[in-house]
Amino acid sequence: MGLFKDRILRFIEHEGISIREFERKCGFSNGYFNKIKDFSAAKVEEIAQVFPNLNYVWVLTGETCMLNSDMAQPVETRPRVPLTAAAGSLSGDSIGVTLEQCEQMPLIHQIPSYDFTMFIKGDSMSPKFESGDEIACRRIDQSRFIQWGKVHVLDTTQGFVIKRVYDDGDKIRCVSYNPEYADFSIPKEDILSMSLVVGVISIMEM
Repeated sequence: MGLFKDRILRFIEHEGISIREFERKCGFSNGYFNKIKDFSAAKVEEIAQVFPNLNYVWVLTGETCMLNSDMAQPVETRPRVPLTAAAGSLSGDSIGVTLEQCEQMPLIHQIPSYDFTMFIKGDSMSPKFESGDEIACRRIDQSRFIQWGKVHVLDTTQGFVIKRVYDDGDKIRCVSYNPEYADFSIPKEDILSMSLVVGVISIMEM
C-alpha cells in the first residue's frame, strides 16, 4: 500500500467510518480506494478539504500530528522568574511581579516536576552552576520538606538567594560551592518562601 494511502486509511479508521462512506464523502466511485495504488499530493489536498481535521502535512510526510485539532493544543509553560523580581514574588506576597506575570517558557519534559526557572548570576555556585545557567525549581513547604545540603532558592526580604542550605537554629545557613565565598545565615523569619533546585540547563561553549 502507498504511503499516502496507508496514512489516509489510518485516518479513516480513527474517524470510525467505512471506506465506502469515505469514498462517498469525497465523491469517489465505489471501490476507488482499493483500485488505486496511492493518492497523488493533489488528491490528498482534495481529501483534506473534505475532512478539515485531517492534517495535510502529516499525510504527505508522516511528521507532526494526524489531526489539525491536536496541532492546536496549547503549549504547557512554566514562568521564568527574573532575578530582579521583587521579594515575595515566589510566595505570592509581592506587590511587584507574580509568577503569572513572568515570561512563560515551554515546559522542559526531561526535568522532573518543577514550578519555575531562574538564571544563575555570578560565580558563587561554580563549578556546580555557572553564571548564565538556567535552573528549574520546585516550591516546597519550608517547614517540612527542606532537603538539607541541597541547593535551594530562598525568596527573602532582601531578594533571591541561591545556595546550599543547612539548619542553623532559628536561621538558615547558606553555603556556596565556590570556596572563595564565605558562609552566611539568614533568619528564618526573613525567608518568604523556599524552592528546591531540581534541574539545570547549561549552555556549553564549543
